[in-house]
Amino acid sequence: MGPFPRRMRGVAGIALAAAAALALTSCAAQSGEASDGDTDTVDAATATSVEDFGGFEELEAAAREEGQLNVIALPRDWANYGEILDLFAERYPEITINEASPDVSSAEEIQAAKTNEGLDTAPDVFDLGLAVALQNTDVFAPYKVQTWDDIPDALKEPTGLFVGDYGGYMSIGYDSSKYEAPAELADLLSADYKGAVAINGDPTQAGAAFAAVGLTTIQSDGTLDDFQPGIDFFSEMQKAGNLLKVDVTTATVASGETPVVFDWDYLNASHRADNPNWEVVVFDGVGYAGYYNQAVNKDAPHPAAARLWQEFLYSDEVQNLWLDGGARPARMEAMIEAGTIDQAAADALPEVPEETVVPTEEQSSNAGTLLGEKWAAAVQ
Repeated sequence: MGPFPRRMRGVAGIALAAAAALALTSCAAQSGEASDGDTDTVDAATATSVEDFGGFEELEAAAREEGQLNVIALPRDWANYGEILDLFAERYPEITINEASPDVSSAEEIQAAKTNEGLDTAPDVFDLGLAVALQNTDVFAPYKVQTWDDIPDALKEPTGLFVGDYGGYMSIGYDSSKYEAPAELADLLSADYKGAVAINGDPTQAGAAFAAVGLTTIQSDGTLDDFQPGIDFFSEMQKAGNLLKVDVTTATVASGETPVVFDWDYLNASHRADNPNWEVVVFDGVGYAGYYNQAVNKDAPHPAAARLWQEFLYSDEVQNLWLDGGARPARMEAMIEAGTIDQAAADALPEVPEETVVPTEEQSSNAGTLLGEKWAAAVQ
């Protein structure tokens, strides 16, 4: 593949940076028809690839027989998930999608699985920040989608316990009718932003909030080996009276309740639909990038549907739907090379910093521990 134009290099930059920085080391049996035409029993709960079902059509049949799919923490305005969910429902009308608790954190997804273990209401699948995924691999079932080889090694746990799905850059969104664009991190400590700056969740539980502390760490001349500078920054913001302790949603942005927001660039960009004055800044210098991750619940009540959902998400069509939502899909580089990318959507992505960092497994784990010990006291 030839060199990217500058904008496209920024698009592909997350995966390239990740490759350099990230080294990831009631279940019912369903009946399906094996590829040789004989009818065999398929244990969907232990299937690690479509071949275990005898082929993709057999996986579809097993999922249709289950007739349900339980998803959790998928806001319809998050990375185009509304269109993705609707497309699945249109393609598989025999499978009812049960959308639970769209606004909960990654940690709360795991808690829901544990609380509902053995019940039909348990989540079948997860969409998780990396730190939470790393801490909960015992909850996941390994599965490798048909497009597995297109996903950069740095974005997938080698056995398929969890896999990067879409990503972006940590950014600042703001209501330009009320505030000037912050040129650098320190601007957010000024009196101009009194009681105005929010983060998307609790960084000990939510991936976007965790990344906000990561961004402030590197923008404060720290490194991802130690998130203390980021914690100190938010502590200073709290003392200045600028930190707004309100969980960010589309509604809080639309109403003006959260007028300045740390969040992923694709989520911040989506708020323009409700507030035409909403603008997004990715600071110069070092950028912080990250991916969310897909995983299958090892105790999924609908194990075939869970695996069909994974195949669906990593298809060209749905990877492009995430891209339409402003996020960068995990298979983006391979799709560019294959000519299957939505080029208009790719070209519409904002330019990003030349230098990008992505936390490694060890850095994420250490940061999670540090945040658990110090975050609450720092911002009280």
